[in-house]
Amino acid sequence: MTDPWKILGEERRLTDETRRLIREQYGQRGVKALEIVDEGRVKKYLDFFVVVGTSEEHVVEEEFCDCIDALFRRRGSCAHVLAVRIASLTGQYEEYPLWYMDSWRGESSET
Repeated sequence: MTDPWKILGEERRLTDETRRLIREQYGQRGVKALEIVDEGRVKKYLDFFVVVGTSEEHVVEEEFCDCIDALFRRRGSCAHVLAVRIASLTGQYEEYPLWYMDSWRGESSET
C-alpha cells in the first residue's frame, strides 16, 4: 500500500492522489482531517498545534490529542492528529508567535 505521508513529505502539497490515499487508509477520520485542513482550522503556536473543532479547540502534540476520540477509543489516530500531520507537511496552518498556554489563560506572550 502506498504511504500518503511519504508522498506528502516529498511533494509538500495535497494532491488528488494523496487525498484519495488518506481517505482510503483512514476512512471517515481521514475525510474529517482533510476538511479541517481545507477549512484552515489548524493553528501552530510556539508550544502546540491546535485544531479548531466544532465546539472547542483541541491541543495536538505529536501523536497526542486531547479530544474524546483520542482519549477513549485509542484505535489509531484521531482526525485532529491526522490534520496536524497533513498541515505540518504541507505548511497549511496559521502560525501564531505566542505560547498557546498563555493565550488560553488570557495572558499575553510578554508576561
